[in-house]
Order: sequence, then structure tokens, then C-alpha cells
Amino acid sequence: MQFFYKEKILSPGQLKRLSEHKYSCSSASLLDNLLQPWWDWLVSKVPIWLAPNLITVLGLFVNIVTTLVLVWYSPDAKAESPRWACFLCAVGLFVYQSLDAIDGKQARRTGTSTPLGELFDHGCDSISTVFVALSACIAVQLGYYPTWMFFQCFCAMTLFYCAHWQTYVSGSLRFGKIDVTEAQFTIITIHLISAIFGPEIWTRKIPFLEGFQFKYMIGVMTVMCTLANLYPIFSVIFTGGVGKNGSTVALPYTGTEMKIFPLWGAVGVAVLLALSSMSVILAGGVGKNGSTVAGTSVLSPIIPFSFVVVPAFIIYRKSAEHVYENHPALYILSFGMVAAKVTNRLVVAHMTKNEMQYLDSSLIGPAMLFLNQYFNFFIKEYYVLWLCFIWVTLDLLRYSAQVCTEICDNLNIHLFKIPIIDPHQLYQNQRNSGTQTVVEKNVQMPIEEEPLLREESQPQVHHHQQHHGSDTSLDL
Repeated sequence: MQFFYKEKILSPGQLKRLSEHKYSCSSASLLDNLLQPWWDWLVSKVPIWLAPNLITVLGLFVNIVTTLVLVWYSPDAKAESPRWACFLCAVGLFVYQSLDAIDGKQARRTGTSTPLGELFDHGCDSISTVFVALSACIAVQLGYYPTWMFFQCFCAMTLFYCAHWQTYVSGSLRFGKIDVTEAQFTIITIHLISAIFGPEIWTRKIPFLEGFQFKYMIGVMTVMCTLANLYPIFSVIFTGGVGKNGSTVALPYTGTEMKIFPLWGAVGVAVLLALSSMSVILAGGVGKNGSTVAGTSVLSPIIPFSFVVVPAFIIYRKSAEHVYENHPALYILSFGMVAAKVTNRLVVAHMTKNEMQYLDSSLIGPAMLFLNQYFNFFIKEYYVLWLCFIWVTLDLLRYSAQVCTEICDNLNIHLFKIPIIDPHQLYQNQRNSGTQTVVEKNVQMPIEEEPLLREESQPQVHHHQQHHGSDTSLDL
């Protein structure tokens, strides 16, 4: 049923291909195996009637609320947040990470695994990425360095998008040794340090490094992560996709402030993660002649995301009222919702093996800010920014609700409700889950190992691949 749009978003062909979609991934995450016993114990305590998607959205709700507490006390990311708020944010992120890890387990436990589970999980993660990155910046008072804060937050969004870009190209989601689970626990550690020692800890100078603060370590880690992940992503993209003609598939002893260390560390990690994703993209897709799964160009997904990042930077630099510097949290959230919408459309394009459209209705929000600046209207940019935020948030919710409704109607399922399970069937599901070697934390459907690119002539044998990590490379 069409409650939000005059026409359906997904065509019958897209819905058919979505129903045939199989999740494929590979992982080498360091923390996932260590956390597996905790996730197994936790899911065993979850009521059998609780729907997997409801678990996911509850975790996202906790993550958003705890981050908004930080935003309330420090909307400019300069004011010192209460220690309890930092601790609450650490707990909220841990709760989200844990619930995000068991939704797929609950789906297999109840026999309710569907492609909608994967799509819903990735959609929630795209929103969580924005709030997690913003909370880390507020915890270390990065508002005093607006350009760094801009880089940190948009780096997180870009890495998430690149991870799904390479999935669109190669048909398989790939996780490195240092990936989103490690990033989440790093940010949890940052919040705990702020809670124990106070946010002022990040302004202390590091011995023997003049002017270097501890908060800059976040930037260092971001650079490292970006380098580690972008190379493999773009190597896959530029090698060609799986579609036709290479198209897609549709510190002590170191006299500098302590905050510099986490800043540079985060930058470093982000760069490593970005390089990892780009190496996959540059290697080519699984479509004919190295195209994407949709048979489109492997480079085509860069255009929609550029319409998000480029206007965000231009508006930030050209603002006469310094709207970003004065209201960084609201600014990041506004453009973050646009990035989440575009990323969700990329995930839908991948799962339905369909071409991704370049323009999006959410871009009307940034266009308001741009036109207000260009024509020098009398309306204050702060008010226009609020209008932008309201528009893009409602647009994201409208799109997500419509897509979920169409998929639920097609698969004849409910989003937040599962059928009553027969005790005998439940016993069989639990036995199958116990003997199954695959324990994918995020995806509520069968998993197959990623196929080797450029080996169509060889017989492919799909094996279940163990993976418990999250579904993207997240900036610190």
C-alpha cells in the first residue's frame, strides 16, 4: 500500500530480485570472535516473540537518545558535557552494538530471516554512524576545531558509503581486521575516559610534543583507518564490476595537548579503512566485464554522494553567519540524514540489482541553505538550517517507511511482528542454529561466501563464512 508516495518506489522486477537476494560477506575482525560468547548468551535471554527488526530499532533508539543528551549539553561541541552524560553515551553505544549483533541470531532462532532484515539493519546503521561520530566529537570538545570536526563526521559517513559502494560493485560485503566493531569500542573507550577524568583530559598537553593535545589522537586514528580501508575498496571498484563491461551489480613522553593523539589516530584508521574499500572497488565488480551487480559503471555511485559532501563543505565555508561553526551538531545531523538517505538508496540498489538514480528529494534541504546564501535572503541561516533538518529527517523516514511497507506487502510479513512459533519448529531452529557455522551478527538471512572475481570459468562452491562484525568501516 502506498501511504507516502503517489507511486511505488520499487518495481515488481526489483521486488522479485530482492526476494532472490543472498547475503555474501567475508570478515577478519579481531573482536568479533571474542564477543561471540556474550552475543550467544544475550540472544538466549531474548523473548522468543521479540521480532529481530524490533531489536535493531530499540538499539538505535538508545544510541540516538544518549547522543542527544550530549548534544543538549554541548550543541556547539565546545561546552564541557557532564561526566555522567559521557558515561551514558558509552553505555548507549554498547547497548546498540550488542543488540545490533543479535538481531540476525534472533531471526535464525525464530526462523524469520528475510532480505528485509538485511536492509533494515543497514538502514539503522547508516543513521547510527552519524550519531556515533558526532558523540565522539562532542566528548573531546572538537568544536574548537570546526574543520577537524567536519572531517571526522563526514569521514565516518564516507567510509560507510564506500563499504556499500564496494558491495554494490563486488556483490560481497567485506570486513577487515580493524573494522566497525573495533571502532565502536574505541569510541566507547573515549566516552569512558571523558566520564572518568572529565572532558578536560583531552585538552592536556602531551610531553615533548609542543602544542599537541590528546584529542588530536582521534584524527590520527581516523587517517589510519581511512588509509587501511579505502585502498581495498577502490582496488575493487577500478578493477571493474561484475556487470556487463565492468559495470556494477545494480601519551606520555611524547609537550602537546592530549586530544591530538585520538584525533590523528582516528584519521589514520579511517584512511586505512577507506583504502581497503577502494582496493575492492578498483579490482572490479561481479557483473559482466567487471561492472556492478546492476550492470552499471563501478564509478557511478560517487555522483550521488558528491551531491551531499560538496554542498556541505561549500555552505560551511561560504556562510556569512558561520552557521556551521556556531551550530555544528545541528549542521552535522542535517547533512548526516541526507547521507543516510543516499546510502540507503545504494543498499536498495544493490539488493535489487538496480541502477541508482543520481538526484534525491532529500537534497532539497541543502538546496534551501545554498539558495539562501546565494541570493542573500533576509532569513537567518540558523532558521533555514532547522528547516533543512526537519525536511531531510521527514524525507528519510518517509522513504524508509515506504520501502519497508512495499517489501512487507510483497513478502507477506510484518516489520515488527513475527508469527506465533510452534514449539517443535522452535526446537528445530535452535538445533540448526547450534550446528550452523555461520553466525552473522547483522544480517537476518542466509549468507554465502563472496565469489572470486574474474573466475567465471571456475566452478564456484559457496561456503558459510563466519562473521559477527558490523556492516561497515566506521570512522573513529
